[in-house]
Amino acid sequence: MPAATSTPLPRTTAAAAASAAACVPASAQAALALQAALLSHERLAEAAAACVLELAARYGADLAWLALADGPVLRLVAVSDGTDPNEPTPARARILAACGEAFDQSATVVAPADDTLPRVMPRITLAHEALLGGSQQALGLPLVAAGRVIGVLGLRRTLRPWADDIPTLEHLACLAGPVLALMQANERPWHRRWRDAARHWQAADNAPWQAPLRRAAPWGAVLLLAALLWPVALPIGGPARLEGAVQRVLSAPADGFIQQVHVRPGESVRAGQPLVDLADQELQLERQRWQSQLAQHLDALAAAQARADRAQLVQVQSKADEAQAQLDLVDERLQRSRLVAPFDGIVVQGDLSQQLGAPVKLGAALVTLAPQDHFRVIVEVDERDIAHVRAGQTGSVALSALPWDTLPLRVARITPVATVAEGRNVFEVEAELLAQPAGLRPGLQGSAQIATGDAPTLWRWLRRAVESARMGWWEWVG
Repeated sequence: MPAATSTPLPRTTAAAAASAAACVPASAQAALALQAALLSHERLAEAAAACVLELAARYGADLAWLALADGPVLRLVAVSDGTDPNEPTPARARILAACGEAFDQSATVVAPADDTLPRVMPRITLAHEALLGGSQQALGLPLVAAGRVIGVLGLRRTLRPWADDIPTLEHLACLAGPVLALMQANERPWHRRWRDAARHWQAADNAPWQAPLRRAAPWGAVLLLAALLWPVALPIGGPARLEGAVQRVLSAPADGFIQQVHVRPGESVRAGQPLVDLADQELQLERQRWQSQLAQHLDALAAAQARADRAQLVQVQSKADEAQAQLDLVDERLQRSRLVAPFDGIVVQGDLSQQLGAPVKLGAALVTLAPQDHFRVIVEVDERDIAHVRAGQTGSVALSALPWDTLPLRVARITPVATVAEGRNVFEVEAELLAQPAGLRPGLQGSAQIATGDAPTLWRWLRRAVESARMGWWEWVG
């Protein structure tokens, strides 16, 4: 492809462009140049410096300055002489005083005062006159955005009065004000932007019904913050189950078979009530055998006494004593073949009604009993919360069978070893019930909460998230 070449404009086209530029008014050219100077920079300080340099060059000013309101304070943003506007010098102090003079009056200020100007009313000009020397004249223009004064634009030049340029400069100030206000708002910290947005919403004139809402919003925010920071009880808890304070396991006294079952789990029993009978046919036979042997030995003992055979008497007496001891042992085993309740309570485990005739081994657990008037609560506390639990702390438990009645409890003991429950490590905390209403049964489940101290409501809600984030940060960063 042929290289691109620039072709000069025909003489007629160049003449047309020159004539078009000549037709543009000087005020429009100044406005376009100021807008280009402002929008060619992203930062407020650079845009303000370009603005004052453009105005000083266009209007022959030996000094131009620009100050913006930062809350209740006016701050000098740019000076056309290129020096640092934040430098604390007497000259900067005089410039700021002049800016404050125009800002407070919210009007154009010309110094020295000139009553012949039709657009400028008599103003206070003491601070502006302090900037003058010789035949100089100073001018202060308020910058307005959204109906409020946001800053001041000032110029100073020699020999030439400002009478002819004041209308154009006021229009330029109106053009520069919104642009500078937008740049200043974008560079403010986020908390100040939120505060300004809240103030703007507070002062906005919308529907009549919104006025009471706007007036109540700050008080509502204060009340909400107070509620979030107000210390409340920090409960620690988890799943809970009810158990008997004492549990007695009745085991098989010997190898045998289940003959009869008198109770089932959930039934109340009295002390001495029979629970389970084991088959005793073999023991009965053994008892009869030892009874017959004992009778034989007693007959032999009587015969030896009649013959006065001392040696036979001693031998038969020892055999008779052995038979009596074996008979007593069999009687005791027969007595133990019937399991009876050692105290008043309730059967917790041991449903043997479907195992009649089944063999049992010595020591096998058959029935478990628990008292009906003394219970304990086992609370499964997560390992992340166990450090806050102490013996003696109080709390409450809500059982699934009694969801509307919470029972008070007190921590008695903390198991020092963790166990795994539903995929998480938990510690079993043993607590005693401070009130035991009727109808409680071992094995009931529910949820318990232990009061471990006070903490703000916001921390109570965010505690889990903060702890998880802290642990994740440690795992990634160390």
